[in-house]
Amino acid sequence: MRLTGIAEVTALVTGAAGAIGAATAHQLAAEGAVVAVADIDEDGAHTVARRLGAMAHPVRLDVTDSGEVERAVQDVEDRLGPIGILVNAAGVLGRTAPLTEQEDAEWERVFGVNVRGTFNCVRAVGRRMARRGRGCVITVASNSAGIVKYDQGLYGASKAAAQYLTNCAGLELAGHGVRSVVVAPGTTESPMSRANAHLPGRGQALLHGDPERHRVGIPRGTLAQPEDIASVIGFLVSDQAAHMTITTVTVDGGSTLRP
Repeated sequence: MRLTGIAEVTALVTGAAGAIGAATAHQLAAEGAVVAVADIDEDGAHTVARRLGAMAHPVRLDVTDSGEVERAVQDVEDRLGPIGILVNAAGVLGRTAPLTEQEDAEWERVFGVNVRGTFNCVRAVGRRMARRGRGCVITVASNSAGIVKYDQGLYGASKAAAQYLTNCAGLELAGHGVRSVVVAPGTTESPMSRANAHLPGRGQALLHGDPERHRVGIPRGTLAQPEDIASVIGFLVSDQAAHMTITTVTVDGGSTLRP
């Protein structure tokens, strides 16, 4: 199936120096989008943009700073044209520990990026999309938003909040021709997942389950690759998904066990 409605559209991808963000930027550029590769890691954004070629443009962006988001969005639109696709892929896992051992600063960090960052970007881009009467917003959340997991209270709660914000925006903007969809990956091969592979409940327990931690495994038997998530996002922003909005698409190899 050939995807349509992406070529020559300006796409802003946050967290684009990360695994899923970079794969998504590549997917959209391959479909002909003009991609603003945005990340707080400026060197990383430049590296990804160089790899993608002329269709990609690096942007240094701290999504937690509403003023910086507003300025970056305006700059992207001035240089590259109206943003028709927003992908909120900026996110942090944070410290994996029981809630009773978490510090205020960690709460602020995780919710700052995962929730405030999503809000800042949806607000800045969504109001512009609404005025133009078209656009698509994708937020990369997590299946942790709907599955209670040991030591992921901050992360799961922040992703649940980001999911709700995105779907609420979808409801409020639907009448303006703007779609809004959440993608909820399971554990994905990335520097983030590798950095935590030594922790309890990780490693082989992710694949085969861990009864002591009340966790099922991944029926498909493998971790997701970033490209698995990016290909779903590519479909969701295309014309072929024109009737999909205010919904969550889970991409986790079956680990949520939902019909």
